[in-house]
Amino acid sequence: MPDNAPLEHYIEFREVSKSFGDNHVLDRVSFNVVPGETVCILGRSGVGKSVSLQIIMGFLKADSGRVIVAGQDITGYAEEQMEPIRKKVTIVFQNGALFDSLTVGENVAFPLRETRGLTEQEIYQIVDGLLEMVGVQEMRDLLPSDLSTGMKRSVAIARALAARPECVLYDEPTTMVDPLMAQLLGDLIKRLKIQLKLTSIVVTHDMRLAQKLAERVVFLHEGRAIFFGTYAEMEKSPEPIVQEFLQLDELKIEA
Repeated sequence: MPDNAPLEHYIEFREVSKSFGDNHVLDRVSFNVVPGETVCILGRSGVGKSVSLQIIMGFLKADSGRVIVAGQDITGYAEEQMEPIRKKVTIVFQNGALFDSLTVGENVAFPLRETRGLTEQEIYQIVDGLLEMVGVQEMRDLLPSDLSTGMKRSVAIARALAARPECVLYDEPTTMVDPLMAQLLGDLIKRLKIQLKLTSIVVTHDMRLAQKLAERVVFLHEGRAIFFGTYAEMEKSPEPIVQEFLQLDELKIEA
């Protein structure tokens, strides 16, 4: 394929399996993400949602199947081969994974310092722009310990964007934040995707977030991808566990 040819699938799992001892976390899971698309991975805790992200990043290796990331088959890639992939694809961890001893501004500046050739003034112009984009510019000089969970997630997103990725993976972005912050984070992820034309995967069990963001949804249950399609198609799915998820979310809204 020529370098300038459009990618059909930016990310693709082809019959991917992963076990930890006797625990079969992923069992021949297949799905794909086209460039510029947001796909949400849904399911109960422990069904392999976060494991899928770790496989995409190369932190874990699939036991079988093929893994395509940034249009490249990374299935057998060694750690050094993953480095250029991780410049294109970045992950926002559930805990934010910020450096506790660095200020918010220095956390966001960290990826920029890895890129040669930027002056301090240029670095801080970019940092201020990113913090403004995610709505936390007034917190530049605070430490992560001064921030709420939701604010830490916003800073982690700004730091992820500093690396100018093509694709961002979000691991449970609205877990352990209040409903208002969850709504703000969802709006932010959607706005960034449109403004920056990002490809995204969002791991979540928050159905409202999935409804807001997902162009397509993968639903994992007992290691299998039991549904892959649009949110509207998922609402008509005959799978009992999918319907249970949808009904539970309706109960939460009514409550």
